Amino acid sequence: MRQANQWTRRRLLQASVAGAGVALTRGAVFAQSGGVNLVRAPKQALVIGNSRYRHAPLRNPVNDAKAMAAALTSAGFGVALQLDLPQSGMQEAIKRFGEELARNKAVGLFYFAGHGAQLAWRNYLIPVDAEIADVQELRERGVDLNGFIEGIRRAGNPMNILILDACRDNPFGSTARIEQKGLSQLDAPPGTFLAYATAPGNTAIDGDGGDHGLYTEHLLREIKVPETKVEDVFKRVRLGVRRRSSGLQIPWESTSLEDDFWFIPPKEVKALAAQETERQFKEELAIWEKIQDATQPGPFEDYLRRYPSGPFTELAQLRLDRALARQGEQKIQIVSAPENPYSKGTVSADTNFKVGDSYTYSITDLYTKVEIRRETNAVARITDTEVHYDSGRITDLLGNLRRYTSGQVSTGGQILGADYSVGKRWITRTITSLPPGPSLQAESEVRVTGRERITIAAGTFYAFVVETQGWATGAGVNIQTRSRHWIAPDRVRLALVVERLRRGRSGNVVLAEREELVSYKQS
Repeated sequence: MRQANQWTRRRLLQASVAGAGVALTRGAVFAQSGGVNLVRAPKQALVIGNSRYRHAPLRNPVNDAKAMAAALTSAGFGVALQLDLPQSGMQEAIKRFGEELARNKAVGLFYFAGHGAQLAWRNYLIPVDAEIADVQELRERGVDLNGFIEGIRRAGNPMNILILDACRDNPFGSTARIEQKGLSQLDAPPGTFLAYATAPGNTAIDGDGGDHGLYTEHLLREIKVPETKVEDVFKRVRLGVRRRSSGLQIPWESTSLEDDFWFIPPKEVKALAAQETERQFKEELAIWEKIQDATQPGPFEDYLRRYPSGPFTELAQLRLDRALARQGEQKIQIVSAPENPYSKGTVSADTNFKVGDSYTYSITDLYTKVEIRRETNAVARITDTEVHYDSGRITDLLGNLRRYTSGQVSTGGQILGADYSVGKRWITRTITSLPPGPSLQAESEVRVTGRERITIAAGTFYAFVVETQGWATGAGVNIQTRSRHWIAPDRVRLALVVERLRRGRSGNVVLAEREELVSYKQS
């Protein structure tokens, strides 16, 4: 057990963004990164489709692989297409792929359609010649995906995308018994985007009589949409597959990408001007305010398709989940076990607030650690969209502030999300009214950077670490913002710890405080 890490003054100064007076607009963080170089980098793909298994043949993987190879070629990838490979063929193709990435420093993409299985938390892709009478034989006769990922990391290329349509049911026919279906959860290593056709521990549908599997059918459509970032492609695929399968199959992704990537990039990559960013946000806000009280799934589906990474996607996802549950959808769950050494797991937010729930926080100076005040907020009323506290505070159902105890009203920043897994990232933007004065606008990039055990006054928790970086402007101020939240969504409905740092135009610290949960009561 160890104490939650605290930012020291030295570390905070090192972490602050250069140029303290410059407000970042949407895309500015990307524009300062290596994203432009990724657009110009060579792109290389290895595509494998295995259908002709002796004991459990599949109808669609070869068709899927051929179509994916064609789509990637059209998107500018050099593609090596391999079909119905034995183990030796898969190993040789993977070896050549790694060598190509190391030689050309290309953006790499690996696509596999076929059978896959897990053993002792490691994932294995199954060659067509694998004769497996016992699941333990996967080690010798399968292709170790974990080892493959580690191998391509050594290539030193800038980015890798791995797409696994490899979770079909019954991979061994009747010759072997599987203890755990599907693939095991695996957190993406640095510079990697990892996509599964369905959630870990679940199986995928091998199509519904068409030429392609359900997952690849949607993926082929979305990667052809111009100027769509890779995360947005897969978010739309996830939504489409979920709706087509009535919740029986929900794709899953893990990412550790630092830069943006497009299959079909925009003609010019640049940060949006402040005025354009504001216009877009107000457009999205107007749409969200119009639909946020909807009880049917349609408006939330439309929002998520139009703005897959919009400022209200976390809340829209929660609202969609609830609307579909009312219609009878039995949503599958990720099999996430604490003993898995390759993943920190995925946890959904507990939004079941009850009247009488209460949370007491100690607010201290981040540097001196001197307590400034204590606050207790008890839940007094709950609506379909908000939680009202006896202090006057109002949050959304995820715990994000809508109204402060001081009376300030916010459009609702999405820092507390619908679910958490290491590597997940999103953008949040808010307008906060400061009556009777003008409003304050803020935007931050939010990223789940880790999961660790912390001990605080309220107890010991295994918490996700969520970090933000952004800006706030208006009311005559221009402030750079950073924060760190520790969140245990399966234990406590609000944040355990929040550390905030605000810097003014000249780099001076205008706010440095820590909120720590002292005690709580939940029904």
